[in-house]
Amino acid sequence: MIDHAHDLASVQEATDRLLTAAAALDNAAGARPSRLPGWTVGHVLAHLARNADALANVLDGRPMYVSAEARDADIERDAPRALDAQLDDLRASHAGFRARAAEPADWTRSVELRNGVTDIASRVPFRRWAEVELHHVDLGIGYELEDLPAEFGEREIDFLADRFSGHREVPPTGLRGDGGQVWTTGGGAPGGPIAVEGSTADLLGWLAGRRDGSALLVKGGTLPALPPL
Repeated sequence: MIDHAHDLASVQEATDRLLTAAAALDNAAGARPSRLPGWTVGHVLAHLARNADALANVLDGRPMYVSAEARDADIERDAPRALDAQLDDLRASHAGFRARAAEPADWTRSVELRNGVTDIASRVPFRRWAEVELHHVDLGIGYELEDLPAEFGEREIDFLADRFSGHREVPPTGLRGDGGQVWTTGGGAPGGPIAVEGSTADLLGWLAGRRDGSALLVKGGTLPALPPL
């Protein structure tokens, strides 16, 4: 069962962790390449701030972004800012998201995200948690997939495995973690079943497009090529 209050507390912890790490950088760090192609560290920080605003919009029943073009333009506008400005913005946008989430609400209601995707409101805090954790890794400042909280790692694999379940480009695939956890995904493409085994970090990295899967053990075929998230 989704516990939005628990996830909101986890968002706070993850945000505090990211802000503490980013505060140790110098202003020149914002212009350095991040681990996301075409994005600097400043782009990642700007995206995190604007995503907090966007998810507050979702909770308020408004469109997540005015448009895809406006989303991209806002990130490009904000990316070159000095580090202090980036972190102040991230703190403020996070506070706005938390304030909106603290208001009385029906957490079982349906909400709309980008590209017509719908979900229940209680899952929005977990989506924000994922943004903060994965983009902290994307900054390339010493926080790795292996450093992610164990609970988050397993739940994000659950989320991504479900996202690709039945996908027409992914054959039936079974996943096994190094702690014995099992997941299934794919199933919409011919072939398989394929068995994939590895650590939580490597499985999550592959599913989230952060690692190429070369560290995974694959049986019954080749490692499926996953579509973009």
